[in-house]
Amino acid sequence: MEPVNVAVIYYSATGTVHALAQAIAQGAEKAGARVRLRKVAETAPKAAISANPAWVQHREATGDIAEASHDDLAWADAVLFGTPSRFGNPASQLRAFIDTTGPLWFEGKIAGKVFSAFTASNTAHGGQESTILALSNTFYHWGGIIVPPGYTDPIQFQSGNPYGTSHVAGDGAPGDIALQAARHQARRVVDTAAALKAGRTAL
Repeated sequence: MEPVNVAVIYYSATGTVHALAQAIAQGAEKAGARVRLRKVAETAPKAAISANPAWVQHREATGDIAEASHDDLAWADAVLFGTPSRFGNPASQLRAFIDTTGPLWFEGKIAGKVFSAFTASNTAHGGQESTILALSNTFYHWGGIIVPPGYTDPIQFQSGNPYGTSHVAGDGAPGDIALQAARHQARRVVDTAAALKAGRTAL
């Protein structure tokens, strides 16, 4: 059977979600998947970006990462979306990309794929769970198969979020627990997508 194709599509302003996305990609690759790491287009005004040195620095540091396209969604067997929490919801930059996917949805090109999500907020209890649940609403409409990490590995009892990997950005960069949880979430997604792909191939 062909390897599972995994797209990791994320938005990150200052690097926290990017770090989680990299760990997700690493976990998926280690599980045997072909991986595309993609950022979504920046839509914030230049004035807002330039007012935050960390935002400017991160944009420059990740300039070589390709932007997500509809082809990435069509290619993938599984997609993991990453976003900061914005008032308990996904960032508008990620929503802007998702809101362009109507043609793919209409043609049935994203139904039946595996989806999962990860996030970060500036404070503890800063909307992490509701942000992931909000993304799940889209996955329902797409006819996706949602695969959360749950409590399926000892690391999940340390990270504490069964909905998806999350991190409190106000505490600094993601540490070992969050990165381990991200890699576990990716492995679980790959394993599930592989089982589905094998079953479909056998039909």
